[in-house]
Amino acid sequence: MRTFIFITFFISGFVKAQLPETDLWLAELDAKLPGKIKTAVNITNRPGYDNQPSFSKNGKLIYFTSVHEDKQADVYACSVGSKKIMQITKTKESEYSPNETAFGNYLSVLHVTLDSIQTVKLLDLKTFSITNSNFSSFDSAGYYHFLNADTLLYYKLTDPHTLRYFVSSTNADGFLSEHPSRTFRTVNRYSFIFGVKDSSSTRYFLYDVRLQKAKLYASINSVNEDMVWHPIHGLLVSNQATILNYDTAQQKWNVVYDLSSFGVKKITRFCFDQKNKFLVVVNNL
Repeated sequence: MRTFIFITFFISGFVKAQLPETDLWLAELDAKLPGKIKTAVNITNRPGYDNQPSFSKNGKLIYFTSVHEDKQADVYACSVGSKKIMQITKTKESEYSPNETAFGNYLSVLHVTLDSIQTVKLLDLKTFSITNSNFSSFDSAGYYHFLNADTLLYYKLTDPHTLRYFVSSTNADGFLSEHPSRTFRTVNRYSFIFGVKDSSSTRYFLYDVRLQKAKLYASINSVNEDMVWHPIHGLLVSNQATILNYDTAQQKWNVVYDLSSFGVKKITRFCFDQKNKFLVVVNNL
């Protein structure tokens, strides 16, 4: 991986929050009418924490993290067709942020040991057991995103929090930015996007690996931490019960999806399946 050169941003602090009460809602999108939602249903609908959803590559499952009465964080999966929920991991340790990797046959998770070491693990999708990988060589990860099979970006719980990269083949661990948002996403083979927060706004930067250069892509007067890079809509962020996209030509934010009529109040995370047929949102209660 090439060396990344970033400007360091000095911005006001970060406040830890306890696990909120959250539910997952599954929305079916109208392929003929962009922005139209056919239906949206609460697929968890219980007290407690159900969060951090992602679709399987075939679009048939929604993985998510759930915390039940035992206060243990495990990975669960919901069938898109039947809405049946099954438990995937059942360990003494904790697993968060499950995602099927674009490479191999793995489910990646943020793994938290009993002595609070936080790193990224790969689970074999057939057995859901931990495989041997080099991505456990670093600690204090809060969030992560794979750029490819060898390199990931991760949010390190330093003071202040930082965005870093880790290269598995060389154990290279490098600094990218301070005060990042918790989500950062691949745009294409050569670039990724990440956010930098201050006390009341977020600036999104697009980094081109070929040019080794970051440029301001958009800004918004919000510190909502979640965003998605969508192949059709581009940069998407949530605002209360709506999802906004950034219009680069007009340099403004527009509402793409509105889930308020279904009973959703505040979207804090969201994701789409690869065929853009479904949308899952996390609703904070």
